Amino acid sequence: MYIAMNRFQVLPESEEAFRQRWLDREVLLTTVPGFRSFALLRGPERDDHILWASHTVWDSHEAFIAWTKSEQFRKAHAGAGGNKPLTLGPPVFEGFEVVQQIGS
Repeated sequence: MYIAMNRFQVLPESEEAFRQRWLDREVLLTTVPGFRSFALLRGPERDDHILWASHTVWDSHEAFIAWTKSEQFRKAHAGAGGNKPLTLGPPVFEGFEVVQQIGS
């Protein structure tokens, strides 16, 4: 199993627009082989940003890589970064191989 996360430093004045961009998007993940689950996470508030993260779970690292090379991925990310900046910079990617999991 593989977990892929992107961390976003969202500008406080842009938080609602950032949230809506995620909630209003067409979800294509469910059409990709090896996809298990997705979560959008809101984290702590700092002086200059609010931490948000996207969290996806995949059957394998190979399934995740296939997603990043797919037409669905290109379509899902076509408008990313457009319009007014909502974050302090680009997302920070972190990928993890699951070594142990307890529970579902």
